[in-house]
Amino acid sequence: MPVAATWTRLNTRLRTLLLLAARTDARASVGGGHWRTRCLHCRTTIGITVSGEPWPGTSLEHVVARSWFDQPKAAALIVMVGVADDARNLALACARCNHQKGRGPDANGPGDPHAYQIVASLLAARLARWRELLD
Repeated sequence: MPVAATWTRLNTRLRTLLLLAARTDARASVGGGHWRTRCLHCRTTIGITVSGEPWPGTSLEHVVARSWFDQPKAAALIVMVGVADDARNLALACARCNHQKGRGPDANGPGDPHAYQIVASLLAARLARWRELLD
């Protein structure tokens, strides 16, 4: 498959997941062609367009990292979200916070009690912001 076609397919998937995260976030609001919310970590205002294009500095957060889904020590967290791309496991986050998490708690893995606690707290925050998907 050509690189351009692969990128388009990945970009479409990312936009779909970003929209899913926004639409199921009770703190997100839509207006003027944009979804606006706050970073799950630092509460900075972030957003995406209604077509799913992220604002500069906005990223998709997998609260429980995809790499944790094959690790038994993460089982209690995984049971709360089911699969990595489940809406309950997706949030909008500023790129700075998301990348720091990727170098810290995500990289340390669920066997690190501190990393596990950080991810558990973030998941609790995400679930507290849960809103049923509206049509």
